[in-house]
Amino acid sequence: MPRRAALEALTAALASAGAARDWVALDHAVGALSTQLRVLAASGPWSAAETHALEALRAQHDKAAELCAAELEALGAQMHDMHANKAGFIAYALDNEIDTERNQA
Repeated sequence: MPRRAALEALTAALASAGAARDWVALDHAVGALSTQLRVLAASGPWSAAETHALEALRAQHDKAAELCAAELEALGAQMHDMHANKAGFIAYALDNEIDTERNQA
């Protein structure tokens, strides 16, 4: 596969995984970048079109990193809320357990 096409495929993989919020696919796509870019770079100097594709890949990687940071922040806030309401969650769970026992009797 020509280098430009390979770079465009890597960019598309990052974009589709990020858009789908498919964290496993995004992890695989980012994890493969280092090895694949080394292989591609070993072929010699980059052409202008390849450099442009490489810049697009970098921009998409930056977007993926921003997406991950935003998701991490959202999960952190959710975990904080869960921790802050821990007593309420436990009371609710215990109340439902008691109701279940009553309904079985």
